[in-house]
Amino acid sequence: MTDRIALVTGASRGLGFALAQALAGAGWHVVAVARTVGALEELDDRIQAAGGSATLAPMDITVDDAMRQLCRGIYDRWGHVDLWAHTAIHATQLSPAAHIDAKDFEKSIAVNVKATATLIQMVEPLLRAAPRGRGLFFDDPRAGEIFFGAYGATKAAQMALVRSWQAETDRLDHHKVLIDAPAPMPTATRARFFPGEERDGLARPQDEAARIVATL
Repeated sequence: MTDRIALVTGASRGLGFALAQALAGAGWHVVAVARTVGALEELDDRIQAAGGSATLAPMDITVDDAMRQLCRGIYDRWGHVDLWAHTAIHATQLSPAAHIDAKDFEKSIAVNVKATATLIQMVEPLLRAAPRGRGLFFDDPRAGEIFFGAYGATKAAQMALVRSWQAETDRLDHHKVLIDAPAPMPTATRARFFPGEERDGLARPQDEAARIVATL
């Protein structure tokens, strides 16, 4: 088994699914995290069919004890993480700022902000233990756009955390934080925001994943 370990949070669909496949195809062992068991099993089938290897972790990133158990398990088995790619996101329904659903907003905060902050604390020691650990995040600047209040605010908060962490690790050799801005893709998240959009002109998640992996 390869010594290069990639942790992909949000690996059940969209860019996370494609990125997990691409990493496994490039020789990484992928630890794939998502809540949807069936989608993870489909991912594993594709990875194995292409000769790659993966460990499935059907977990909810908002459950601290589950994430703590996952990180401890990774440490006990491999001792480090070379790459953490965080693609998990909660996309709220678009709505006027005065009509944001309270429960949906709370979930957005839990997934997009709190879980990111908690995972940074838990995963950083694993990245520090790697020769050149990398945290990889994906920007989607929607703050201030009409009807994007809940998603835009929580995504902006997530990226503020990430950019602070990036600045703090800028001069370190053992781990760094990377931020990518993928091209628009026909993902479930985008379809929720733009249901009637013509999708033929959008980038394929597989192509974006291949581009990202090539930079690593």
